Amino acid sequence: METENLSEARRTQSRETQTDYRPQGQVPRLCQANLFTLLSLWMERFPRETSEDHDPVVRPCGLVVVRGGRVRGLHVSGPLLHVGQEAVLRHGGAGLEGSQLYFSRRPCSACLKMVVNAGVIQVFFWPGDPEVSVLSGRGADRSPAPGPGVGPSPEALLDLGAVERLRAGGGPPVVVALRPLAPGLPQYVDLKARTSDFMERVQEDQPEQDGDELFRRQRRSHLQELSRAFLIPCEREHRAVLELLGLEAFCQDPDLSTLRSSMLQLVELLASVSAGLPLLHHGFYCAASPRDPAPPAWLSKESPDVAPRGPVPPPVSQAVARHCIIQATLLAFRTEDPKVGVGAVIWAQAELDGGDGTGRLYLVGCGYNAYPVGSQYAQYPQLDTKHPDRGRTKYRYIIHAEQNALTFRSREVCPGQRLLLFVTKCPCDECVPLIRAAGVTHVFTSDQDAGKDKGDISYLLFRGPIGPSRLTWQKRPLL
Repeated sequence: METENLSEARRTQSRETQTDYRPQGQVPRLCQANLFTLLSLWMERFPRETSEDHDPVVRPCGLVVVRGGRVRGLHVSGPLLHVGQEAVLRHGGAGLEGSQLYFSRRPCSACLKMVVNAGVIQVFFWPGDPEVSVLSGRGADRSPAPGPGVGPSPEALLDLGAVERLRAGGGPPVVVALRPLAPGLPQYVDLKARTSDFMERVQEDQPEQDGDELFRRQRRSHLQELSRAFLIPCEREHRAVLELLGLEAFCQDPDLSTLRSSMLQLVELLASVSAGLPLLHHGFYCAASPRDPAPPAWLSKESPDVAPRGPVPPPVSQAVARHCIIQATLLAFRTEDPKVGVGAVIWAQAELDGGDGTGRLYLVGCGYNAYPVGSQYAQYPQLDTKHPDRGRTKYRYIIHAEQNALTFRSREVCPGQRLLLFVTKCPCDECVPLIRAAGVTHVFTSDQDAGKDKGDISYLLFRGPIGPSRLTWQKRPLL
């Protein structure tokens, strides 16, 4: 199985990656299965706005809804709703029919029976501790098990039996989705995260800070936290869990070592992406950036969500804003752009809490910069502004991340709702009018390119009266 997956990954890489005009070789790219898996793991870590009491047996779980190869929903379980139940409530049977679901844990029977009934065609899950924990010594606080020999609870055994009967009763396949990473991808992600616009801004504001050392510290911290959440440190314990989940095929060496290695690689990649946005003294603020000599023009009565004076409170917490930017960053590693990967996520803010882990937020759309749907490898120019021949540059052909997120929306927005765009690069002059016309009320981004004119692509409109409130990554303003 692993040999076939590796061959498939190599064929996919050669077909789907893009090349720069300089002899740098192919840019590694996240395959769809790993992207959706990483998004599901990250959704499980969605910041809780309030303290919540979880059943110690039922672990929080993230979920990505995919249809036609596109993300249609991002969900996380709440204190009362399991994540599969939340997805059915949000999308309905018609919305889930024909879709694929990526869970951060194998779903419990309460979730699986509902998604089976909704017509889901495939269920993927992370091969660790399931939603109803079989490691009864490891609760929702993600603390490690007290020692070997801790068996599953009676509740977990009953749930395992019910899940197996649902799976075998003509329902959708319930399988593991991991794929080998493209060669060089971990090193590429590390480089991009370490040199991101967000890290660049931190180093500009704190020149005494060693950026590489800061990144390494952040990465180590995130890796420890994510490993506690998603990896079972003891190989013997992991083998026992896999056997309980009916994954005996992975339990023999070298298959077990290969599986554990693949899981660790994905967790390490997620830690690298997270380390690229060190909170410390930075966050997303409306306060005037040091780059702007005067208060921005959009601070006016025309923007209903912006006060005319004083610091503007963001519509979500800094932890949630950072979490959503990391979602967009993960999407950016699926890009077809040979040099600049951009990701975008749009969330709407409802008036009432929906009862799930995201509170008042629900996904509207997401995307990354790519060539038009159906295009073949190298069909369009791939060169950037450094090339003298403007007729051979990519800018007239590539679809921007914001444009894809708006084009392939998963749902419409009710008038008057806040629409929050999280994008990894400063929106360009081509996208700013679209963002405004779409009703986006808040843009969370970096402003490293703001005010620049590169000829074929410019970022001049972002500092003008764009309509939405701009929350850029900067040092925390003094109140």
